[in-house]
Amino acid sequence: MVCGVPLPEGLKENGKLPHPIITPTTKAHEGHDEDISKEEILRQNIVSEKDYTALEEYTQTLFAKGSALAASRGLILVDTKYEFGKNKDEIFLIDEVHTPDSSRYFYKDGYEERQQKGEAQKQLSKEFVRQWLIENGFQGKEGQHVPEMTDEIVSSISARYQELYQQMTGSALEPMDYTNILNRIEQNILKSVNSLNFRTESK
Repeated sequence: MVCGVPLPEGLKENGKLPHPIITPTTKAHEGHDEDISKEEILRQNIVSEKDYTALEEYTQTLFAKGSALAASRGLILVDTKYEFGKNKDEIFLIDEVHTPDSSRYFYKDGYEERQQKGEAQKQLSKEFVRQWLIENGFQGKEGQHVPEMTDEIVSSISARYQELYQQMTGSALEPMDYTNILNRIEQNILKSVNSLNFRTESK
């Protein structure tokens, strides 16, 4: 049972579920994600039943689209996270979608063979970063300090993200000039805001 969702017997690590499941979370008081069931969400009135039904539909549609795109690129979208918000009566999809920060991908080629042999799957995600942190004594617990990452580790993280970008888009990720990164961020934000065509009304 995960987040109130029953799981079938006989599952193996990295095995495929009969169908995708939704495991909702909410924010704990400390800011971390906290597992919660659909029933508890409705009981606490975190969202209405109508909104929850819509969120389920959006989630299933997004996952189906992401899975199809990944499959066309030789990948399996294993799991992912979608974050939603609501402004007035409209639900918005927020934060990144299908990136290595929010998703885990396996390479389709060799997946079945590795499963049969009980081998680890070849994957693209940030899981290797998490494992490195754990191996170096950091699990996000109180009193722990994030270990300093060597240039080698930073380069390996960058290479993994570039690999996923190239695998998903078919194009290499071009190097960027980071000498004036704050100005570039500001300009991109302004460009995005202006593209929304905000209009002000005088009263």
